Amino acid sequence: MNKTYDYIIAGGGLAGLTLLYYILEEPTLKNKRILVIDSDRKNNNDRTWCFWEKEKEFYEHLVSAKWNKLKFESPSLNRIFELKKYEYKLIKSIDYYNFIINKAIDNNVEFKIETIKAIYDIDSLVRVETDLGEYNSIYVFNSTNLYTPIMSQKDTLLQHFEGWFIKLDNNHFDKSIGTLMDFTLPQDNGVTFMYVLPTQADEALVEYTLFSESLLDREEYAFQLKKYIKEKLLIEKYKIIHKEFGVIPMTKVKFNSNQNKESNIINIGTTGGYTKASTGYTFRSVHKKVKKIANKLIENKKPILAHTFREKMFRWYDLTLLDVLIEKKYSGEKIFTDLFKKNNPERVLAFLADESTHLDEFRIRNSVPLAPFISSGLKQLLT
Repeated sequence: MNKTYDYIIAGGGLAGLTLLYYILEEPTLKNKRILVIDSDRKNNNDRTWCFWEKEKEFYEHLVSAKWNKLKFESPSLNRIFELKKYEYKLIKSIDYYNFIINKAIDNNVEFKIETIKAIYDIDSLVRVETDLGEYNSIYVFNSTNLYTPIMSQKDTLLQHFEGWFIKLDNNHFDKSIGTLMDFTLPQDNGVTFMYVLPTQADEALVEYTLFSESLLDREEYAFQLKKYIKEKLLIEKYKIIHKEFGVIPMTKVKFNSNQNKESNIINIGTTGGYTKASTGYTFRSVHKKVKKIANKLIENKKPILAHTFREKMFRWYDLTLLDVLIEKKYSGEKIFTDLFKKNNPERVLAFLADESTHLDEFRIRNSVPLAPFISSGLKQLLT
């Protein structure tokens, strides 16, 4: 007979583990029967999360570097700005995984390293089939790609990147300043920029990022990183201490938070539509949304999140900007240059984080040419 749990978390990455944390923090939920299933042991640093926020959240002690000054650079703008409301932060995924997994083990949460084959409703429960077994649950919180909608180049850009943590023999970097975007690169392959985030005077994350319809040959990322480090950063000798590569969909396709009104399969993370369509940002969105899911569970309500008017508004902004980029009506380099040239940079950060005011948004809209955005905006309203 299959064992039945209160909650199964299908996928033990950022979204799944963050939800687990909020559940374990709630006295009325922490003793629920919980199973986490993932095909991988989260025992390596598979990604780095960089984000800005005003608050100090539960993971503040895991932040390995932060910046109060950021730099934006393009062919027509070179601007260093000081953050007053926000801080820009970096967390290594392995530190985040270890913190929550250790907390979960102390609370008798079960973990299984198995490959999930199917998730479906069966009577009043949800069944998860893996390569090694079957498990039932009242709710399954799914961040696997089983229910990811079909995307195409007509409605999707890929954010793809390769990042290197490099170590030098000398103090070269000003670790108080992080380069948020450097657009002084050829834009032939799509929206293209570099991050440079010094974690120490002799160490930094250098990341080559593109928004485009397709990936490059893997050798091209390394070529561009080497070229930038040598020619722009003026560094000849360094050691690569960590590499990471990633692909994030930036899409107009609608993701569903659950399969239907009757289903107890709850999609979270990218599968639940938490990734911001126009930028690929996910970290802060995950925390905001899964905390709301945990609150629904506390209230003994079905954990489906209804979209507020403001959330729908930000979604429209996202789709409009993404459509402009997909249709190549105005270049990404020019869009971001206009935004950072004509606005208080923290207004831009607030807008990109869905935390701006109506007045902020009015000023943002007036920072870029209206024609391409009006046509794309109307297009999203009509589809």
